[in-house]
Amino acid sequence: MRVPSDKIGAHLQLIVRWSSSVDNLLRDHLPLTSKLVGDVPDREIAMAPDRGSPEHGSEDETRALRRASTEEDAGYLELSAVEGSQRYLAEQAEQPQNFTLRGTVVGLAIGVIICFSNTYFGLQTGWISGMTMPASLIGFAFFKFISKHLDYPFTPVENVLVQTVAGAVGTMPLGCGFVGVIPALNYLLKPEENGPMPLSTANLILWSLGVCFFGVVFAVPLRKQVIIREKLKFPTGTATALIISVLHGGGDDARIARHESGIETAKRKSAEILRSRSRSEDMLRRSSSMSGIPRDAAGNFQAVPTMSAEIIESDDQAPQKDQRSDWKSKIRLLVVAFGISAIYTLSSYFIPQIHDLPVFGLPLARDWLWTLNPSPAYVGQGIVMGPATTLHMLLGAIVGWGILSPLAKSKGWATGPVDDWQSGSKGWIVWVSLAVMLADSIISLGWLVLRPLIIRGPQWYHKARDGDIWGLLGSQHTQRGSYTALRSSEHPTSHQLGSNSDPQSRTKLEKDDSPDVDAPPAHLVPNRVVLALFVVSIAFCVLAIRTVFGSLVPFYAIFLALLLALLLSIMGVRAQGETDLNPVSGISKLTQLIFALVIPSSNPNAVTINLLAGAISESGALQAGDMMQDLKTGHLLGASPRAQFYGQMIGSAVGAVVSAGVYKLYTSVYQVPGGLFQVPTGYVWIFTARLVTGKGLPPMAWQWALGAGMIFAVMTALRIKGQGRWWQAWVPGGIAVAVGMYNTPSFTLARTIGGLVNWYWRWYRKREDTPVIVLASGLILGEGLVSILNLCLASMKVPHL
Repeated sequence: MRVPSDKIGAHLQLIVRWSSSVDNLLRDHLPLTSKLVGDVPDREIAMAPDRGSPEHGSEDETRALRRASTEEDAGYLELSAVEGSQRYLAEQAEQPQNFTLRGTVVGLAIGVIICFSNTYFGLQTGWISGMTMPASLIGFAFFKFISKHLDYPFTPVENVLVQTVAGAVGTMPLGCGFVGVIPALNYLLKPEENGPMPLSTANLILWSLGVCFFGVVFAVPLRKQVIIREKLKFPTGTATALIISVLHGGGDDARIARHESGIETAKRKSAEILRSRSRSEDMLRRSSSMSGIPRDAAGNFQAVPTMSAEIIESDDQAPQKDQRSDWKSKIRLLVVAFGISAIYTLSSYFIPQIHDLPVFGLPLARDWLWTLNPSPAYVGQGIVMGPATTLHMLLGAIVGWGILSPLAKSKGWATGPVDDWQSGSKGWIVWVSLAVMLADSIISLGWLVLRPLIIRGPQWYHKARDGDIWGLLGSQHTQRGSYTALRSSEHPTSHQLGSNSDPQSRTKLEKDDSPDVDAPPAHLVPNRVVLALFVVSIAFCVLAIRTVFGSLVPFYAIFLALLLALLLSIMGVRAQGETDLNPVSGISKLTQLIFALVIPSSNPNAVTINLLAGAISESGALQAGDMMQDLKTGHLLGASPRAQFYGQMIGSAVGAVVSAGVYKLYTSVYQVPGGLFQVPTGYVWIFTARLVTGKGLPPMAWQWALGAGMIFAVMTALRIKGQGRWWQAWVPGGIAVAVGMYNTPSFTLARTIGGLVNWYWRWYRKREDTPVIVLASGLILGEGLVSILNLCLASMKVPHL
C-alpha cells in the first residue's frame, strides 16, 4: 500500500519538531559544567565504554551513572552558594564600621525624633511605628551630606547599626507603656481601685529601665532558630535590608542583600534539575525507538551544557539594578513629604478646627463624631498599613460608630454624651471592641501553639513509639524554611520522578542537609554573656517594679508576668517573622485574662496588678520582635549580630529615659485625656482589666461583647484557614476592626485614604512599593517632628487663631 507523500512529509516534520523539543529540554536540564561553579573541572556527559555504555553495561547502569552526575552537579551548585554566603558574612562582620561611635550617635539622634513622633501619635490613637526604613534613609542622607569630611566610608553594616539604635529608641513609648498603661494608671483608675496613681519622673524612668532589657536579651537565643534554621521572612527586616542595599548601590552590596534568596534559588534550581532529569529519562525510555533523537558515541543522548546566571542570583536582581541610581529621588521625595506634613502640623496649632472637618455634614459631626482629620501623617500611616487593614478599620468604624453607637444611645444603654468614655456610647463601644480583640488574640495565639502539634505531631508520635529519643529532640531542626528544596506540599510523586526512580534520589530531594549559614562565632553574642545579662535584666526588672509600686504587686505576680512574657514573646516573634505583625496587643490582653484567673477580684489592687502584668508581657514581646527584625536585616547584609545587640541595648536604655521625659512633657503641657490626646489605648487597657475582673460593665455590654467575640473567633479561624489564598484579605481581621471601633472615625477615614493610595500605586499602577513607603515616612516624620515645635508653643501659651 502506497502512503501519500504529503502524509510522509507531515510525519517527518512532526518527528523533527518533537526531537528538537526533547533536545532543548535536555540541553536545559542535563548536568552542568564547570562554568556554573567556577572551580569544578569540566566533565563530559558521555560515559566511557567501560563505565556503563551500551556495549559494556546495561542501560540501567548508564542511567544510574548519569543520575549520579546530575546529583553531583546539583550538590556543587548548593555548596557553592552556601560557601559564598558564608565567606561574605565573615568579610562583612570583620568590618570596623559594624560598631562605631558616630553611627551610634546618629542612630540615637534619629531615634529621639521617632520617640517624640511615636509619643505624639500614641497618645492620640495608640499607634506607633518602628520607622526602621526611614531611619536608614535619613542616616544614609546625613552621612552622604558630610561624606567629604569622613575618615572612612559609611557602609551598609554601619547603616544597620544606625537603624537598629534608632528603632530601639523610637519604640520605647509603646514598650514602656507611655501610650497605654501609664496613662491608665495616672488618670483612669478610680478611687476604689486605689487610683489615680501619679508617678514622678524618676519613678517613670526606673520603671522604663526595668522593663526595657529582658525582651532584648531573650531574643538573642531565638535568633538561631527563627532566622538561621527556619529562615522566617520578617518582611520589614527584609525590606529594610533591600532598601539599605539599594541606597549603597555597589554590586557586592546588592548581592549581599540577596545572599539568602540566592541560596534559596540555587537549592530550588538543583531540585528542578533532579526532577526534570527523572522525568526526561522516563519519557526518553518510553520513546527510545525514535530514530530522530541524536546520540553520542557512547549511546547517550547529546546535550549542550548551559549556564544561566539566574541560578545563583535572586529573581529580583534586574529591578534592583534599576533602583541603585535613584536614591537622590527618594531623599527628595522624603523631604517634600516632610515639608508638606510640617506645614500642615504648624498650621493646625493656630487653626485647630482643621483636625475635625465635618465632611458628612454638621449634624453627623456634632451628634455622632463623624469628621475627617486630614492629617498627612495619618494618611501616611494608612499607606504603611495597606488597603486590607485600613478597609477593615473602616468596617469597624461603620459598625461601631454608624450602628452600635446610635443603637446604644437610643436603647438607653449609654445615656451620657456620645464622646464620654464613662457613660456615653464612645465608652460602650469599647467593650465590644475588647471582645473582638480578645477573640482574635486567643484564636491566633492558640493556633501558633497548636500548629506544630498538628503538623509534626504524627512524626513525634512515631519517633516516641519507636524509642527514637534523639530523633525526637532533633526533629525541630529538620525543617529548614526557605532553603528546603521542596515544600511539603510539593513532594514529588512517583509519576513525577518516573516509575523506576532511585529511592536515594527521592530522599535527596526531600532532605536538606546543608549547613546553616551564619556569622563567624567571634561575632555572635557569647552564651555566657546572654545568660549573665538575662539574669541581671530579670533581677533588675523585679527590683524596679518593687521600688516604684512597693508591696502593691507581690513577688509571685511579677515572676508569673515575666514567665508569661517570655513564653508569649516566642509566639510574637514567630508571628512577626511569618506575617510582619507582632500581636503585642493580643499578648497583653491574653496576659490580663490569665491574671484575672490568678488574682481574685476581691483583691483591692486587682486592676492595678492586671495592668502591670499586661504591660510587662507587652514590653517583652515588643522588644524581642523589634530585636529580631533588626537581626534579620543584619543577617541579610552581613552585619555583626554582637554589634547589633549592643546597639539595641544602648538604644533601649536611652529610649527608656527619653520616652519618660517626653511623656512628662506632653502630659504637663496638654490635658490628658482630653482635646488632642484622648489616649484611647489607655481606656482599652483599663476597660480590659475591669472586664476580666468582672467590674464596671455597662448595660447590655457583655451580651453584645459575647456575640461579637464569637463572630470574630470564626472570622479569625477563617483567616488562618485562608492563609496565602486570594480570599483571605476579604475576611475582616479582628484587631483592625477593633481599632476602627475604639478610635473616632476622623483618624480611620484618613488612614483609609492612605490605604487606597497604597492600592492605587501597588495594585492599579503595578509599581514597586518603595516610593510610597518613603512618601509615608516623610508624612509621618514631618508631623511628629513639628509636633515638638507645637509643644513649645503650647507651653508658652501662644494663642490659637
